[in-house]
Amino acid sequence: MKRLTAGLALAILLGGCRLVPGTEAPRTTGAALPPTTTVATAAFAGVARGPTVGSLGLRGDDAGTALAAFRESCHVVTRRTDTSGLTAPDDWKPACEAARTWPVGRADRFFADFFETARVGTGEAFATGYYEPEIAGSRTPRTGFETPVYGLPPDLERGWPDDVPEKERTGRAPLSRKLPSGKYVPYYDRAEIDAGALAGKGLEIAWAADPVELFFLQIQGSGRLITPEGQVIRIGYAGQNGREYVAIGRVLRDKGVLGEGPGKYPGSMQGLMAWIRDNPEDGVKVMHQNRSYVFFRELTGDGPLGSIGVPVRREASVAVDPAFVPYGAPVWLELDRREASGLWVAHDTGGAIKGANRFDTFWGPGEDARVIAGGMSARGTALVLVPKGTVARLIGE
Repeated sequence: MKRLTAGLALAILLGGCRLVPGTEAPRTTGAALPPTTTVATAAFAGVARGPTVGSLGLRGDDAGTALAAFRESCHVVTRRTDTSGLTAPDDWKPACEAARTWPVGRADRFFADFFETARVGTGEAFATGYYEPEIAGSRTPRTGFETPVYGLPPDLERGWPDDVPEKERTGRAPLSRKLPSGKYVPYYDRAEIDAGALAGKGLEIAWAADPVELFFLQIQGSGRLITPEGQVIRIGYAGQNGREYVAIGRVLRDKGVLGEGPGKYPGSMQGLMAWIRDNPEDGVKVMHQNRSYVFFRELTGDGPLGSIGVPVRREASVAVDPAFVPYGAPVWLELDRREASGLWVAHDTGGAIKGANRFDTFWGPGEDARVIAGGMSARGTALVLVPKGTVARLIGE
């Protein structure tokens, strides 16, 4: 992956982007978001023909990685309705059929033969990064591993609490807690869960060594628990408690503790963690202001799963707004951060990834990924690669 874990200069931590409960996993991002678009889909944003794929100057290694990632999503793009309005499932079948046996060494030729580029809206792109956190954990509770990692509770359902007037019950009912009586009440918030509201219910799938690290892993939405014996337990987003998300970066910024100068902390994930550790009592209070709580499930396989059930790959997978970029589509990014420039494949989305030409690049696990993703904030241009013949149909040629 070239691009994914957002540092705490992240829009979600600093900007307080509101997540839709029960949909995508939360995701941090590397900087404040640009103004959000009011256009609903790519079809309404406007599509223009871009340069030929052959003129982009694809690097061999970049194209090879993208080809492998594209193959993994072919079973999705050839069956799933494209909510962007750009493509139909049948459009992807020739490329996917060819991709099955196409040699990686000629991947640049593959993209040139089967794809053309489309510029959505202005094409002006903003990209952040996310990654797969690694924290200390254990399958069983033991000394030093006492913070539970919870699976999805069975009493978390969608339902209207009694105190919501009938005239306000529009759209989907919120995630709530179903009582034995059948009534619904707001689900336990972060402070209540940390105080033991779910203890003893058999929901623990693991235990973490550090509640602060687990808090930030929840924001990422997936990660790895590394046991003292070296076992890796991969966990992924299973759901959320339906309570409001509050960006603790914004809280700390309002408190005047972030910035430059004596006594200030950097506005990055590392800076936020440092303040919480230096101020443990106040740190817990600040974390509890974020009432949202994420539940996990154990994952199998060789990578964390994106929102379409396909593994996200380091420096190959990118999160997009599917209203503007088809899932599984290759995306060409030309940015002011060289490491994030190149060919990516749309495998994921996130609560802060909204609008045309908004991207979140995935960088995999490890400390280097944490550093790159945490500081990723890049601007430039984007092109969506679509099957040949698509652009002519869209613009009426």
